[in-house]
Amino acid sequence: MLPANAATVRLKDVVVFDGVRGNDLLGYGLVVGLNGTGDSLRNAPYTEDMMVTLLERLGVNVSSDQFRPKNVAAVMVTAVLPPFARAGSQIDITVSAIGDAQSLMGGTLVMTPLSAADGDIYAVAQGSVISGGVSAKADNAAVVQGVPTSGSIPSGARVEREVDFDFSTLRNIRLALKQPDFTTASRIERAVNSSGVGQIAEMVDAGTVSLDLSGSPNINPARLLGRIENIMVDTDGKARVVVDHRSGTIVMGEDVRVSRVAVSQGNLTLRVQEKPVVSQPNPFAQGETVIINESAALITEESGIGFAEVQGSSSLSDVVAGLNALGVSPRDLIDILKAINAAGALHAELVVN
Repeated sequence: MLPANAATVRLKDVVVFDGVRGNDLLGYGLVVGLNGTGDSLRNAPYTEDMMVTLLERLGVNVSSDQFRPKNVAAVMVTAVLPPFARAGSQIDITVSAIGDAQSLMGGTLVMTPLSAADGDIYAVAQGSVISGGVSAKADNAAVVQGVPTSGSIPSGARVEREVDFDFSTLRNIRLALKQPDFTTASRIERAVNSSGVGQIAEMVDAGTVSLDLSGSPNINPARLLGRIENIMVDTDGKARVVVDHRSGTIVMGEDVRVSRVAVSQGNLTLRVQEKPVVSQPNPFAQGETVIINESAALITEESGIGFAEVQGSSSLSDVVAGLNALGVSPRDLIDILKAINAAGALHAELVVN
């Protein structure tokens, strides 16, 4: 029988295959055609230098004193080269301003080479920028929605160079678990070995399962992974409670347990109010009428819940029912969970964001 927290999922949803990964690409380029929202060249001289160099390469002689455009912005271009990407395929890119440009809306990215960590160029980007925000100004008023200084270009880069990697020659493939766990790794080993491909899987540690193909030279690694990636595996994991103070969100795993504990909770509130009072001089006295703010402080303490008992729980529904019986708000419940954890009665990992 499976434990209460087991979930049956496909193998490829819980592991990452060794060698099947993307590579980050980075480039520095120019966005032109902006409607007066580009870099101010005094604050971003590198934009001017780069534009002058570009025009000179195109056969146009221009000095920096004669060139003062407001429709050009310097940007950083980022992308991910997918695994097994071939020359000629297209990938999405992200464009972000690095100067004081106000918006990239309506701009066009000029041909920009994209390099990997080894310094080699793997793709070239160019195209119209789709901005993720709107910015508008009128006199002293301004409205900004979203982030107008960044945008994207779908299929905006073309792969020019392939990664030198021959997957078919691999004789040892590692499966890296996204959430390392000894129980899950053991189940993956057992599921692969019982799928009919032979005894090729071996659990290395909580986060790695190794596939040894040296004894079967006729097995194609790509065909093998295509066969085993859809194997259903019963996963496991630690009991965990995740709380977010900013939004007041609480998420509990199915294995969370709480020992029998008594809880008392109350709130102390301090309110400071200012009341304007008019101070006026006598009829025959010389002086001015002034307004004085008088402050009044009031401390109130809400009547707490007294002591409420949370019974020792054997299931997630029992834990939720016991905490709901306290009758407090989610934000107060976060503090209660932290106190229960400090008391040693919360049998789960508490993660506070």
